[in-house]
Amino acid sequence: MTTDVLIVGAGPTGLTLACDLARRGVGVRIIDKSAAHPRSSRAKGPNLRSLEVLASLGVADEVLASGSLPLPMRKYRDHVPVADFDPYADPAPVPASAFDWPRLIAQWRLEEILRDRLAKDGVQVELGTELTGLDQHATGVTATLAGGGTVTARYVVGCDGAHSPVRKLLGIPFAGETQADQVMVCGDVEIDENALDRGIWHQWFDATGAVMLCPIPGTGSGWWFQAGPERDGAGVPQPPTEEGFRRLLTRHTGLPGEVLRHATLLSTYRVNVRMADRFRDGRVLLAGDAAHVHSIAGGMGMNTGVQDAFNLGWKLAHVLTGLAAPALLDTYEEERLPVAAWTLDFTSERLAETMAAIRRPGGGLDSATAPEASGLSTGYRWSSLAAGAPESGPRSGDRAPDAPCRSVATGAPVRLHHLFAEPHPTLLGFGPKSEEILGEAVRTYGDAVRAHRVYGAEEVRAPDEEPGARAGVTDHEGLVRAAYEPGADGTVVVVRPDHHVGLVAPAAEPARVREYLALLCGGGEASAPRG
Repeated sequence: MTTDVLIVGAGPTGLTLACDLARRGVGVRIIDKSAAHPRSSRAKGPNLRSLEVLASLGVADEVLASGSLPLPMRKYRDHVPVADFDPYADPAPVPASAFDWPRLIAQWRLEEILRDRLAKDGVQVELGTELTGLDQHATGVTATLAGGGTVTARYVVGCDGAHSPVRKLLGIPFAGETQADQVMVCGDVEIDENALDRGIWHQWFDATGAVMLCPIPGTGSGWWFQAGPERDGAGVPQPPTEEGFRRLLTRHTGLPGEVLRHATLLSTYRVNVRMADRFRDGRVLLAGDAAHVHSIAGGMGMNTGVQDAFNLGWKLAHVLTGLAAPALLDTYEEERLPVAAWTLDFTSERLAETMAAIRRPGGGLDSATAPEASGLSTGYRWSSLAAGAPESGPRSGDRAPDAPCRSVATGAPVRLHHLFAEPHPTLLGFGPKSEEILGEAVRTYGDAVRAHRVYGAEEVRAPDEEPGARAGVTDHEGLVRAAYEPGADGTVVVVRPDHHVGLVAPAAEPARVREYLALLCGGGEASAPRG
């Protein structure tokens, strides 16, 4: 059997990539060796940037409805509450976004939502399907499956976790360290209904260990349980058990162990800080934990994987549909490997801050929070796709700011990121002089681009504008102009399909826009497949 892209691993990273490719009309298969969909609650939910990605895929509303706002944290010392703190009560100013808060949602529920979205494009996760071999050739990759079957794909993406068989088959080193002394036992537990306030993330710390209990949204009595492990007489961490969880609960919280009725998905977590030395080997690529793992401090694990997938999806699609040359895929590693390296450093710093904080009464997991964890400041200014640096406003490679505006055609409210959600490059034109290059882009590339003239509140829509050729929005509050700071003589902004600024150019320099669109989209509608 053949396909355009074979994705190995059906966690949030693989599902995000599959959804993004399928909505672009790319043939995709996604396999997972698990016999059934895992009911994992490991990741606690999307940050602001991942919410934008999920909105682009059309599932953000369902995620918001299934999750909850971040909870205030209550810190205890020797069984006694000593401090309440809500790290999101007064959020720091962030680049314009439709989302003010990250969300708590069980990973299994997020995966359900993404699988349902993928099914709308006719794709199902193929369970019980294990990859055992890879053979690259001139036009694709032949993947061997357990049992002797094969799949031929033009590209393969390993989203198969920290122990990635794909990475191992490629022989890609996964350098770093495992911090064996930093161990935590985890699981999902059922707690008696009246034992704890479900509006609080409870955190008990003392000289001998810790227990942390956070309510799982969408459940009546489910909690995420995290704790320092039990140890034997020699200080060796012991495997997690339900009875062990009850003992830890009583020891550190003072609650009777019987209030913990049931425990599932028990696991031991050790801090691993590792990264692949490359994210691409010919026609095989790595994303998510297959490419990088790090401390859970700051909640960056799943989010970094989701954002890997969103960076890669449009590039694979443009190559496979002939809009761009295969060399575009080189920019995936060029952009995401430095982000992964930064994430390893950032989360290690957050972990050190947290470990120091919990030694003090009143210290807790809020020490792991930081503005950078929102993901909104992540950009690619160093990338070969970042075309120059304007004197003001967002620079090439930055995440494109969101802002409210109104449709010229209907007067209905719309946000810029709603315009960016379609899987195409988007042109924003400021000032009358931008209109000619917007029209030229639409005539050249047709449905491969979207173009939007941004009118100031005082401007009148041009009466001869071709219906359907390019859309118009009114910056009725002036927030679009404030975010992008266009020049007085007109500006054209090219936004990549992953919501990052590609080019900011004066309207008087249309050649720069033509050159950049050729880089992203080739020569126009007549381009032939080259991937």
